[in-house]
Amino acid sequence: MDFIEELTWRGMIHTMMPGTDEQLRKEMTTAYLGIDPTADSLHIGHLCGVMMLRHFQRCGHKPIALVGGATGMIGDPSGKSAERNLLDEATLRHNQEAIKAQLARFLDFESDAPNRAELVNNYDWMKDVSFLDFAREIGKHITVNYMMAKDSVQKRLNGEARDGLSFTEFTYQLLQGFDFLHLYQDKNCKLQLGGSDQWGNITTGSELVRRKLGGEVFALTCPLITKADGGKFGKTESGNVWLDARYTSPYKFYQFWLNVSDSDAEKYLKIFTFLTQEEIEALAAEHAQDPGKRPLQKRLAKEVTEMVHGKENYEAAVAASQILFSNDAKEALMKLDEKTLLDVFEGVPTFTIAKDELDAGIPLLELLAGKTRIFSSKGEARKMVQGNGVSLNKEKVTDPAMNVTSESLLNGKYLLFQRGKKNYFLVIAE
Repeated sequence: MDFIEELTWRGMIHTMMPGTDEQLRKEMTTAYLGIDPTADSLHIGHLCGVMMLRHFQRCGHKPIALVGGATGMIGDPSGKSAERNLLDEATLRHNQEAIKAQLARFLDFESDAPNRAELVNNYDWMKDVSFLDFAREIGKHITVNYMMAKDSVQKRLNGEARDGLSFTEFTYQLLQGFDFLHLYQDKNCKLQLGGSDQWGNITTGSELVRRKLGGEVFALTCPLITKADGGKFGKTESGNVWLDARYTSPYKFYQFWLNVSDSDAEKYLKIFTFLTQEEIEALAAEHAQDPGKRPLQKRLAKEVTEMVHGKENYEAAVAASQILFSNDAKEALMKLDEKTLLDVFEGVPTFTIAKDELDAGIPLLELLAGKTRIFSSKGEARKMVQGNGVSLNKEKVTDPAMNVTSESLLNGKYLLFQRGKKNYFLVIAE
């Protein structure tokens, strides 16, 4: 595989420094990509960069993931309207280990291959550098005029930020340039990868290597991922879509990809999966024949969910998704963990009852129209039960005189009632 050709047809190249293609064809090349360590999980906004590293390794080159422990203490002005919160070392180290565990799903860190991946933290080589050393060895090689010309600096100075640009943030491009210089010297790293918003910082690094050592290094950026409607990719009403199941359940993760638009689905298949060009074209043709079956979205959701969470969690997410639309889903419902159950039925009306009352048993009609307001009256509830219009935990209720006990609780805490085909209610026993 040829790295540039692969990224080109996938639409993953925004800007590339002249000579990059020739360097990659000449020899196994080492490249790095910086990752912000301000959380202990990656989110899907990081995925394009991670996929670049994965393709890079698959093409026989050596990837380095750089966790910005030092730069994470500073804050990058690129694309930001305010300074970032600064983190302490203990938090950064914790975040680094969590991020490495996630990256291990994409990159080979453990084999004896010459192009096995490495993870480094720039705090390790910056923590002992004094300000005087930095000013003398790094600062003197890059002029203020050069730094001021960067778009990220200009935007902040021209009023896009309420509080302007601090000296701390202004030095960020020098610190990132120091990373490139260090990795060039220490690991013969000749290429930096990143998002298009990082182009200014990356080129400062390449300029520093040239001016200080006379070395030739290269740069390649991917486009910032957008949605067809202009909305920000990877953001939902509840915030970021995380790779860690603690923050975004596999079910919600799967649903995010399943619900992308038709126009985005084909683009995302190219960027976020390893399907071939022929496979994606075949899926697009199938989708054009019958868009209602959503083959593009279904395959996208399958590929990305399996890659991040594994096959078992993907299959569980599919089963959970079908619960809403199936009348024969009791077994799947019983298998749901509490977080997924609450995710699946997010937004449905909820009622709370005393758990000790369920231990003795509550008459069904009293539960439906007394303890809760699922029905406005017991008469209405009885009539609908007799008409096979009520389900408890996805199983039809046929006896209006039955008692509901704690044995019916899901996860020891929940009862799921369904009135008619589409109306769900969650009863919480506390």
